[in-house]
Formats: sequence, C-alpha cells, structure tokens
Amino acid sequence: MLFERLVVHEDCAHDAAMNMAIDEALLEAAGEPTLRFYSWNQPAISLGYFGKFADSAKENGAQEFVRRWTGGGSVLHGDDLTYALVTPAKHPAFQLGPRAIYAALHYAIQSALREEGLETELAAAPAPKISDACFANPVRDDLMMQDRKVAGAAQRRTRAGFLQQGSIQVPGLTPAFRDRFSRALAGTVEKRAIPPVVLERAALLARQKYATDDWLRRC
Repeated sequence: MLFERLVVHEDCAHDAAMNMAIDEALLEAAGEPTLRFYSWNQPAISLGYFGKFADSAKENGAQEFVRRWTGGGSVLHGDDLTYALVTPAKHPAFQLGPRAIYAALHYAIQSALREEGLETELAAAPAPKISDACFANPVRDDLMMQDRKVAGAAQRRTRAGFLQQGSIQVPGLTPAFRDRFSRALAGTVEKRAIPPVVLERAALLARQKYATDDWLRRC
C-alpha cells in the first residue's frame, strides 16, 4: 500500500474553477495524505497547464473550460469520477517520484474495478499522440479496458507536496467503488469534510485565478 493512513474527502459538485481551486488549496495546506473525490455542476473541459485554449475550444465547441495547474491533455468531465491525491513533501511516498505514484494509484483503481467485476490492464508503453485530448493518447501506466483508456491523470510537484488529478471514465460504478479505491491505497482510511479554511482559500483562488480569462487563455 502507498500509505498507512489516508484522509478522504467525498466532496459535492462545484463549478470548474472551484474544483481546480480546491485541489490547489489542499496542496498548499498539505499535512497528511489526502484523497478528494468530486463531481461537476455541468459538463466541462479541463485543459492541461500547457494546453492551447484556442485549439481545445475549436475542437470541443460550447463547453465550460478551465485550465488545470497540472499538465497533460484536455479532459471532458461530467460523467466521470474525478479525484485528487495530495501527498505532503514530508511523507515517504513523496520520495517515490511521479512515475511510481502514478502507477500505484492506477493499480489501486484496477483493484477496485476488479471488485466491480471489471478487468483492466496498465498500458506498458505510450501510444502515438493523435489528439490533444488526454483520453485519446494512453501513456505508460494508464488504465486500459478493451483497448480503451479509462483512467488517466496529471501531476504537479511543489515544495509543499505532490498533487495528482485523475479522471476515471467508467460508467455505472457502485457507491462502494470509492471505498475500495481508498482502501487499496491505505490501511486506515478516515473520511472528513474539507476544512472551512481550505474552502475559503479555494474561493479566493477560483475568483483570482481559475475563473479568469488571463489564466484560461495563457496558452
């Protein structure tokens, strides 16, 4: 297991800017390994940090757009299960590096999906890039089901810790899936509400950063 103990936030739906802002605020406040599950008020496209807004807007039409703080390609959200994992810099798992954490989370998702009766495999190598859409371009350790990518993620590393934002695009998951995923990562899981101070910080980040045209159209 990646962690001995994991805090889990089962969050409600937010708009796209607030979803991204909460993840950043959780990283800023990183004190212990934390997993957040969340959803979206309406369908939205999240762009990677270096993604080109004009290209994605042309390809995806009239959608709500937001730019992530993490890298990777564009992701359509709405019917997916989205999560964010925060690992504090002081935690031993932080030293494993991005690739090891990426694989560990996808192994945990694979285990939880197996308990749903769904078989998947981790991609052994990256596929040729055919689009700016994240789920059109599997990379090593992405989760595949019948040659289709069903789980991918993007990452950010700071002095405070490590953030992985992921999307699981498998319809019809049972309510138990989140618990199975969490318990595949840690021996002890504690569910908590997001602290009010984190939500206050996130509301500020949403207004001043993620909801602004300057941030969205920076590339």
